[in-house]
Amino acid sequence: MRFHAGCGKGIERADAQYGATRPGNSDHDLLQKSIPNYFPYAGSTEIELQHKRANNGEYVVSQDFQFEPSLFKYLRDLKKNNERPWFKANKARYEDELRSPMLRFIENFAPHLEKISVNFLADARPVGGSLFRIYRDTRFAKDKTPYKTHAGAHFRHVRAKDAHTPGFYLHMEPGNVFMGAGIWHPDNPTLTKIREAIVADPKRWKRISTAKALKNANCTLVGDNLKRPPRGFDPAHPLIEDLKRKDFILAVNTSEKDALTPDFTKQFAKFCKTAAPVNEFITRALNLEW
Repeated sequence: MRFHAGCGKGIERADAQYGATRPGNSDHDLLQKSIPNYFPYAGSTEIELQHKRANNGEYVVSQDFQFEPSLFKYLRDLKKNNERPWFKANKARYEDELRSPMLRFIENFAPHLEKISVNFLADARPVGGSLFRIYRDTRFAKDKTPYKTHAGAHFRHVRAKDAHTPGFYLHMEPGNVFMGAGIWHPDNPTLTKIREAIVADPKRWKRISTAKALKNANCTLVGDNLKRPPRGFDPAHPLIEDLKRKDFILAVNTSEKDALTPDFTKQFAKFCKTAAPVNEFITRALNLEW
């Protein structure tokens, strides 16, 4: 099953692999508890990053970066052998073919993200940063396979430790590569704030959520919806379908072929820039710094 913009199936599948998606449930959460201030992961002999701050305050990334086919090959092999003995025997492959390139991508994306907003983090530490852990939370899952068969990077707001916040997301899975932005499964108080912001400024919300740039990028709002209007909101409101949303996620499909091109970091940055007005609307609706 592939993700197609408009239906959100790829996100749903990723959500199922993560296990929990709300704060307080697990460290596989899209809004993980441990979100410290940005401390770039640099100087590693493993990936030999040379990321530093220049005198003018801008990021300098001294190495070109490009994903290799080995990342998807490893994930395909992991799906066929999703068990602890195989993972342990192939730990070096995990570190070299998946974790290291994902960390390098995060590191290279950092200067692009800073241009969009200084309040979102590209944290390239191997633990506790933007890269999701490979280990699944199987405590309440029927599927007890121990490892995720995709790689994910989530670029969170600096306040994500204390609140439901929007973010930017990259999903790398054989046959299911997509980019996402927005907020997934927020709690009811958070949803109410977003809905109230839409009611308070419907013209602005309609303008940014249906912008030509989004249509040109085949980028649409996806996620779950209420069957009935939310309590306290006018059922006849012209934007009632948006007010019925339980998720505010922008997503766009891409491909393994695109992910392996030299300019993929720039492609992802372009998507994030296109999606930024919606994320900004949500961020300000939650009284957070953009």
